[in-house]
Amino acid sequence: MATHKSVEKRARQNQKRYLHNRAIKSSMKTRIKGLLTTLEGKNKDTANAELKKTISSISKAASKGIIHKKAASRKISRLTKRVNKQLTA
Repeated sequence: MATHKSVEKRARQNQKRYLHNRAIKSSMKTRIKGLLTTLEGKNKDTANAELKKTISSISKAASKGIIHKKAASRKISRLTKRVNKQLTA
């Protein structure tokens, strides 16, 4: 294990950041699953509201560097297309 003070501090910081990032990523994934569940119900108002919350969650994760910007953009695009397709059909 680490024996230098700076290495011990760095290990503590890394663990703290890891837990924080994991929590944000987990909540993002939960929002996505919630949106997909809402789409099965085919309720337009609820789906649009849920999409807005999901996009916000994904953007927040991207802005903090938890997921890549382009990955976030891709997820948002695919979810939006899926919602639009589902609601027009």
